[in-house]
Amino acid sequence: MKSTKSLMLGSASLAIAAFTTAAHAGNVALQFAAEVNGEPLVCGQQYSAIGTTSSTITPGDYRFFISSVSLISASGNAVPLALEQDGMWQYQNLALLDFENGTGPCINGNSAINTSIKGSVPDGDYTGVQFTLGVPFELNHLDVIVAPSPLNLSAMFWNWQGGHRFLKVDMATSGRPVPDQSQPRVSMPMAMQNGGGNMRQGGSMMQQGSAMDMAGDEEEAAGFAVHLGSTGCAAASRTTAPEAACANPNLITVTFENFDLSTDIVVADIGRVLSKTNVDANTEDTAPGCMSGLRDPECAQILRAFGFSIGEEAAIPQQLFSKK
Repeated sequence: MKSTKSLMLGSASLAIAAFTTAAHAGNVALQFAAEVNGEPLVCGQQYSAIGTTSSTITPGDYRFFISSVSLISASGNAVPLALEQDGMWQYQNLALLDFENGTGPCINGNSAINTSIKGSVPDGDYTGVQFTLGVPFELNHLDVIVAPSPLNLSAMFWNWQGGHRFLKVDMATSGRPVPDQSQPRVSMPMAMQNGGGNMRQGGSMMQQGSAMDMAGDEEEAAGFAVHLGSTGCAAASRTTAPEAACANPNLITVTFENFDLSTDIVVADIGRVLSKTNVDANTEDTAPGCMSGLRDPECAQILRAFGFSIGEEAAIPQQLFSKK
């Protein structure tokens, strides 16, 4: 099968309309929203007509990392957004967006949410925005125990070798319910929220990147998960960081050429990603759902929906992000 590659996916067909951002004051905020088939994500809410079986799902987690945010100037230049270093959600050029609130089926999450990326750019007229879903290689393989927030969140980490989950969406489905949703299986708070303590938890990624063997809690859980991250990360062991780039970085760069920061919102709709997948079934002896394994049947259509080519299947435009 062909390796997945990083893609830049734009909205070239949209007319470019210039606007003046809040950059005159130096500060801007890029707003995000999480949806399921056009409906706002709410912990505990059920969403119908999902995937090929028109399943009903109940989300239990919805978080993702965004990096390398730039605003596109009227002249077509990409101007990096200097992120506010807030000590919690944003570090260097990376930000964590978190839409679960730790209640109901999201009980294994955190009460705090974050739906925007804040930073500054030079004064100017900007017509669009560009960002990458994922963690840059130089930040992806840090030790989660001592890493700065938000890279110290164990729920978003596989191991040193594989690095972080770029996107983590967990759900119960009609055919794959999640047992004991009322009780937390593992507590996974940010270090700054629990006084500095943190747990190294989660599954492990096989070196070949062709499959994922999920350890501990994920092995026991049913449900259906979508965890996107780098694969094919060669290292001496799972507890050793790779020295060279992973074979499949699985970074997704998205460009909206017509985007007004004062009115537009970036929408991440997992329902669109799952539209051609049976979320009520899972292949025996594979991770629950899709953990980015190239040979995992549940990943075939999901990775394509992220914009990657799989085997002889050509890439299609990414389906997760849109603007409104």
